[in-house]
Amino acid sequence: MFVLNRVLFAGRIMLPESTSLTVSHFSAVHRLTSPRRNSPYSSVDSERYSSLVKSVMSSRVSTQTPESLQAEDDNIYGPVVKAQMPSRTEPRVPKTLHPFLNSERALETDEPEAGPPARILINRGQSRAFIPSVTRVLQQTLSPEQIFYLERWKRRMIAELGEEGFKEYSQNVFRQGKLFHSALEGILTSAETWKNRHLSETPGCPPDVQGYIQSISHVLEDVSAVRAIESTVQHGALNYLGIVDCVARYRGVLCVIDWKTSEKPKPFLSNTYDNPVQVAAYAGALNSDANYKYQVENGLIVVAYKDGSPAHAHQVNSELMSEYWKTWLLRLEEFREPSNKLECGKTKNQCVQNHLLPTVKHAGRSVKLLLFGRPWEPC
Repeated sequence: MFVLNRVLFAGRIMLPESTSLTVSHFSAVHRLTSPRRNSPYSSVDSERYSSLVKSVMSSRVSTQTPESLQAEDDNIYGPVVKAQMPSRTEPRVPKTLHPFLNSERALETDEPEAGPPARILINRGQSRAFIPSVTRVLQQTLSPEQIFYLERWKRRMIAELGEEGFKEYSQNVFRQGKLFHSALEGILTSAETWKNRHLSETPGCPPDVQGYIQSISHVLEDVSAVRAIESTVQHGALNYLGIVDCVARYRGVLCVIDWKTSEKPKPFLSNTYDNPVQVAAYAGALNSDANYKYQVENGLIVVAYKDGSPAHAHQVNSELMSEYWKTWLLRLEEFREPSNKLECGKTKNQCVQNHLLPTVKHAGRSVKLLLFGRPWEPC
């Protein structure tokens, strides 16, 4: 209730007067003057939901406990069987772990005596027993994933170049690789030092490979004491062979060096795919070969680029070489498994590659071009 005071004048006398008004008087006035607002619930059918509201408000709280609920579920659905954590796949190990190093031969720590690099040629005699090469073993034991990417690459190249264009491209890759290795061999066996001259201007260096030579120029500055070039190595106990590109010291460390060419940058060792396994296989064969009086436990993979951009040099230390050696032993075991052979005598991967890999002419015969840009080594 509100009280209003007012003053009345009667002559010279003031008479106070009070008037009381209830709140309802003001509310009524307000309702008359204010516009009516529509409630958002005005359109709701309250009768329709009244029973639902009453049932919710009047429901009892359940007396069940988590244990009783669990027992009820077990009775209806059976007991809960907890899934076991998937066990970690154990890494594969070779059935026979052949040693990587030769215990009867000491590691060379000093500079070797001066002399020309060794170059042991492969015996191509018809009477020679079959000995698989490193590249053959690796190519015939490719994983399904590697075969998938190889097939996709071939289809993409054929779609872009056509069948004849792809064949010509493959022949050019092989020819440039051969010229690159020949030019590099001439540089490394030259009596003159290569460290103080422009390598791309080397006499006899074909224009097609000058970019590759310039690409590896900064790597060659750290190469010394060349021991072998394009030389055959053979593992007697494991019965395989290969042709090593180079054995020399890189920054003072004796390494098996593999020279590669690529159209795409390969800044990481993982970008070189099976190349580290290949280098480990060569080193293991060299360490077992009686033609070499020293042994090697380090590797180097050099990827050269045609545009002359600096090559990537990937060092493979002794610990990594040991791991890649185990991988090589596994691939060699897989190559010799009877389950890998078909009735025709070929391996499964060999039949796939006969369809995927292009054929080029090499030494008067047809050979398959490898992913590495080099032909099958004779075997």
